[in-house]
Amino acid sequence: MSGYVLAIDQGTTSSRAILYDASQRQVATGQREFPQHFPRSGWVEHDPEEIWTSVVDSVREAIAKAGIDATQIAAIGITNQRETTLVWERTTGKPIHNAIVWQDRRTASLCARLRRAGAEPAVMRKTGLVIDPYFSGTKLRWLLDAVPGAQKRAEKGELCFGTIDSFLIFRLTGGAAHLTDATNASRTMLYDIRKNRWDADLCGMLDIPAEILPEVRDCADDFGVTDPALFGAAIPILGVAGDQQAATIGQACFAPGMLKSTYGTGCFAVLNTGDTLVRSRNRLLGTIAYRLDGETTYALEGSIFVAGAAVQWLRDGLGIIARADETGPLAEQADPAQSVYLVPAFVGLGAPWWDPEARGALYGLTRNTGPAELARAALESVCYQTRDLLEAMRKDWRKGAKAFPGEVDTGSPSGNATKEATVLRVDGGMVASDWTMQRLADILGAPVDRPQSLETTALGAAWLAASRAALWPDRQGFAKSWSADRRFTPEMDDKHRRRLVKGWKDAVRRTLTNG
Repeated sequence: MSGYVLAIDQGTTSSRAILYDASQRQVATGQREFPQHFPRSGWVEHDPEEIWTSVVDSVREAIAKAGIDATQIAAIGITNQRETTLVWERTTGKPIHNAIVWQDRRTASLCARLRRAGAEPAVMRKTGLVIDPYFSGTKLRWLLDAVPGAQKRAEKGELCFGTIDSFLIFRLTGGAAHLTDATNASRTMLYDIRKNRWDADLCGMLDIPAEILPEVRDCADDFGVTDPALFGAAIPILGVAGDQQAATIGQACFAPGMLKSTYGTGCFAVLNTGDTLVRSRNRLLGTIAYRLDGETTYALEGSIFVAGAAVQWLRDGLGIIARADETGPLAEQADPAQSVYLVPAFVGLGAPWWDPEARGALYGLTRNTGPAELARAALESVCYQTRDLLEAMRKDWRKGAKAFPGEVDTGSPSGNATKEATVLRVDGGMVASDWTMQRLADILGAPVDRPQSLETTALGAAWLAASRAALWPDRQGFAKSWSADRRFTPEMDDKHRRRLVKGWKDAVRRTLTNG
């Protein structure tokens, strides 16, 4: 058996396929972008057929670039945009509606009704989640209501629900497998993450028929084999994880207390909490980091809806840049005397605020404000939001010997920190910008490590499949292979940092719908 491993990374704006060899070296990549659909304000959809085509074309491109035959691929790992929800026919695989994307806010009123009815404590206790349109459960309810006859068809077992991973598995296996993994299941608002099973009461709360749900498996498990007609061979699918959990694995955050943050369309900070499911008191999410060999590792997560999407807004909405990589150099030219804040609540605010009705706002504009100041404000908004998440995590996580990024242990008589500070490991498209990463370290007041491999999400999916196939090292061996490309250390003085953060918090307060 050859040592090639294929990672399918199905993201919010594009699909990628990356081939790795037995030494974990990236051999070839294929990528396809696909359109975003915005039928109404606050609504975001994807055409599942466009996603499917982008995945198949990306895989074929990667295989062709590598100059190999599909028979040489030992395993496939899949990672995906989480919470994006779709329903398809069991017999044909045909979707009954466009996929509702994780950013979509159309179920805000349903979520508000559930909260008013007192449902949130039970949801949080079982799932670790708050009630929010972000998660899949209310999206699924909307689909079953919006498509005529869908509820009855679901009850008869004629329809399948899934997040993108489930849809891809179903299509890749020619309809033979309706499966998901524990990480994706944990984001539906229907799955008890302590008991590791779909919860009848949660499904009943939203009137979701059990017949529509996929079977849940470990992250490294048997998810079927591909239809040979697709790529020329029947390739085993042996690993699946949601994108943020896959990035956590790709960053080798296997020990409790390790922390990573991914900067893609959104930003997601994940803290490994080991076998302890932390009940957040600061509106963070308790979730499954990964489940391997039947053992569940939990995490605290903070979710920011707009990170790289703010750069896309500068490019596509305002037209002040032509390419994303222009943003850092432009921000560097900004007038340091201007304090301009962008609160990018284009689709509401995520953790720790969870305000689906908030909308984006700019503060501090003057007659002299121009493209450079707007670019800086967009990049800094990501840094400030990351700080908000880590402050909330610090309050929830009381264990371990390490301190959080930016934390000072005032319990020491000398005033010096008495704990080893946790370093934030970062990945995603935005971290290629040196200016942004330096600003992140400055705003956090803590070191930031950028890994040599920025494709940590795909790498995590590949490791799941390769470890299942016994091709790559175990967790300990894989962790030893992680290495940093560069460490960014804070250069901003504390007084200036405190002033900037104070201005940010005031801007957020003004943006919140009850502010």
